[in-house]
Amino acid sequence: MQIWKQLLLLCLIVGTAYGGYYGYQTYLVSAPEAAAEAQAERPVTVEIALAEERTLQQTIEAVGTTRALQSIDIVPEADGRLTSLRITPGTRVEQGDVLARLDDTIQRADLSEAEAVLVEQRQTVERTRQLRQTAAVSQATEEEAVARLAEAEAEVERARRRLEDRTITAPFGGVVGLTNYDVGARVIEGQVLTRLDDLSEVEVEFSLPETVFSQVRPGQTLIARSAAFADRIFEGTLDVVDSRIDPVGRAFRTRGRIPNTDGTLASGMFLALTLVLSESAHVTVPEEALIFQAAETYVFVVADGKANRRIVTSGQRKDGQVAILSGLEAGEEVIIRGLQRVRDGSVVKVLGADADATAKTDLAKPESAT
Repeated sequence: MQIWKQLLLLCLIVGTAYGGYYGYQTYLVSAPEAAAEAQAERPVTVEIALAEERTLQQTIEAVGTTRALQSIDIVPEADGRLTSLRITPGTRVEQGDVLARLDDTIQRADLSEAEAVLVEQRQTVERTRQLRQTAAVSQATEEEAVARLAEAEAEVERARRRLEDRTITAPFGGVVGLTNYDVGARVIEGQVLTRLDDLSEVEVEFSLPETVFSQVRPGQTLIARSAAFADRIFEGTLDVVDSRIDPVGRAFRTRGRIPNTDGTLASGMFLALTLVLSESAHVTVPEEALIFQAAETYVFVVADGKANRRIVTSGQRKDGQVAILSGLEAGEEVIIRGLQRVRDGSVVKVLGADADATAKTDLAKPESAT
């Protein structure tokens, strides 16, 4: 009786173990595999974007302050009283335009006197030469008369220059600034009447780090923005690159020019600058298409309704786009959303593809006669 019970107990244990093993294989192992197979066959909904060829710019940012192409202080070259003032702040003048005049009564009289002396000396020289031909005067007398003539000519030039100094003109075309003087005011030599700025172009000086010294050269495109004109972009060129690098700041100075024919930019304005170092064409994709795993970078390319894993080499990033240096051609479709469930070889359903296909079919149908 005791042996029979033991055999029965052993059979129960063996049966229970076999049932557990069978259930494990059937439900815990086979079920996930079956679910995975079913999942693999079910299309994964994704969004795609086209790989496109774009021109990408390598740029560097900087800040600078504008200054006029030419800028001087307008000052009188003599003391005197203002008899005419033609300075209207903010207006443009051309080279040679009269800006102010000083009282020139004395200077005109001096010039007239000098010219009269010059006429007299010329006559004296003429008479002396005639007398010299008859030996009535010595050669020394003739030479003395010629010397006095030269002095008279020089005095006329000095008198004419002193008279010209009473008229103040614009040395170049530009915009005049403010003035604190009125007609009748007395001014002294060197006293600033106003400023004259040539704003047909503006210069902007800025510093760049030495790390880009080898990439910077005159003629590169310079893009500028001003807080005063938030809706405008100003474009110019790099004009000068300094030959020295500051050993303390590890930077070098550069200077650009920006056309300003409408006079929008004023001298002294703060500008945010973008210098274009280079431009190159690359196949690009949106940043969200890239997947990074260990040392590899890859994308999923959609072809024939399936996702194909493609290893790529990425480059410069700009405005949400990434340059693809190798591994992808322009026009190929890459997945940008729904990547979490995508595997190599997964069947995919492109979001919006059915609607696009329906639209294309409707467009292809002939219109019914009315």
